[in-house]
Amino acid sequence: MSNELLGVGSRVKHPAYGAGVIMKLRYADYQVCFMLYGMKDIGKEYSEWEIVERLEAEETITFSEAEKSLISILKKWSDISEIVPLGDNWKGGTMVLQPADSDLKSKEIPIEVFFHKIVMLRDRLRVMEQRINSSKKLDDEEKVNLQQYLTRIYGSLTTFNVLFKVKSSHFVGERSR
Repeated sequence: MSNELLGVGSRVKHPAYGAGVIMKLRYADYQVCFMLYGMKDIGKEYSEWEIVERLEAEETITFSEAEKSLISILKKWSDISEIVPLGDNWKGGTMVLQPADSDLKSKEIPIEVFFHKIVMLRDRLRVMEQRINSSKKLDDEEKVNLQQYLTRIYGSLTTFNVLFKVKSSHFVGERSR
């Protein structure tokens, strides 16, 4: 590692603590939040970690800005599923699939079960997207081609956005990205 300072939000990989994000610069050390070990103080002269993403050490940011950055990074780079709230008007509801053939029985599914499956699908698509983007075996053209398919899949799933309580949880297709 060079003697250049790392800025708040820089991503690092420590040999013992794993993936982390620099949360605060102090006189002699960095305060780093590691995914599995929480906050740790690491001296600025430490050179054994891998710098995954370097951000310039410029301006200071507030704790809430750093928290938003950390949440964004964790969503992007982890397999951890977030808790996504179902829209209030759907809670306790039932989805009914009614076949055109009257001899066949309709199927009722609790909306929470269906919603959970949609959220899991979205989470798995995000993990796939992250793995494609971080792949060392795919070249940039292959990554772009695969990303276009994922964007189209997200677009196909925008119909289900009506189920989400918070707009930031929505599927986003080609136009809005």
